[in-house]
Amino acid sequence: MARRVMVELPHCRYPIVIGAWAISEWSSLVLASGASRAGVFVVADACVAELHRARISQVVEDKELTTIASGETSKSLAEAERIYQALGAARVGRDGVIVAIGGGVVGDLAGFVAGTWMRGIRFLQVPTTLEAAIDAAVGGKTGVNTAHGKNMVGVFHQPIGVIVDLEFLATLPDRDVRAGLAESIKHAAIRDPAFLEWHEANAGAILRRDAATLGELIARNVAIKADVVSRDEREAGLREILNYGHTIGHAIEHLMGYELRHGECVALGMIAENEIAVGRGLLAREGADRIRALIASLGLPTRLPTRLDPAEIWAACQHDKKNRGGAVRMAVLQGIGAATAISDATDAEVSRVIEVVMPLP
Repeated sequence: MARRVMVELPHCRYPIVIGAWAISEWSSLVLASGASRAGVFVVADACVAELHRARISQVVEDKELTTIASGETSKSLAEAERIYQALGAARVGRDGVIVAIGGGVVGDLAGFVAGTWMRGIRFLQVPTTLEAAIDAAVGGKTGVNTAHGKNMVGVFHQPIGVIVDLEFLATLPDRDVRAGLAESIKHAAIRDPAFLEWHEANAGAILRRDAATLGELIARNVAIKADVVSRDEREAGLREILNYGHTIGHAIEHLMGYELRHGECVALGMIAENEIAVGRGLLAREGADRIRALIASLGLPTRLPTRLDPAEIWAACQHDKKNRGGAVRMAVLQGIGAATAISDATDAEVSRVIEVVMPLP
């Protein structure tokens, strides 16, 4: 039986459905939203479309299917323009709905297009990676990358629902499963100490992809994300804590040319940003060491594969979209289960802490 978690916002509410063959519920969600089935337009990751042709055919039927290549380079204004042209050719109107089937790249790109086509049409998230299922697909953040950094152009646009079909995860490479776990560690570290202990106790079952364990992991993650988003949809305060690991992580991701997975960069970002918290007396050394040990036990990197220039990392942090008034903002832990946003990080501070994730001599 599918699990359900509701996202409750002042202006809308939508379900997150988790289970095997959960994709079978796509039609009921579309019709419940008031969208027209005739206006369904599917955007899918090209690899996912090839691997899961039969499953996706349930949604596509005789509808349009637009595929995009895997990877962050597809999350661009050029790709958005290509989808706009396809939407126009298919005559998708205000009663249309874009169904995004893929990882975070597809969800962010398709959500951005949905939020801007005809000033906003409906869209349905069908995340096919662990990272997207537990984080990117929930909360309504959409966007594309530019030469200045990740997600620099975007809109807040909530989906009509999120369908997490566990069968999609079966074909994920091990590296992508591990990368997705970084966001799970993040949620536990900022909001739920007991969930962090659960990760430590269930690391083996998680890495074996035990179905019941993965179902629980996803459900607990989306419940945390849904709670935070319901309290602060547009990142005016509380939602900033979800950026833990992401300021330095995004800088690394950009400078590495997206060679590393997003989750791998977030893991490195958490380790580095924990050093800021330790240096400021906000986080005990044992807490930072505990998170680094969990990151390692779940197969995520604890050091960069190649050395980066600390000055370039700081420069990339200064271009982060979270910044305000020219100040670099980041979320840091105040202990396991609590976090806060700071806006006074310095060049010297970031240059010092980044050394903990640099390659060993």
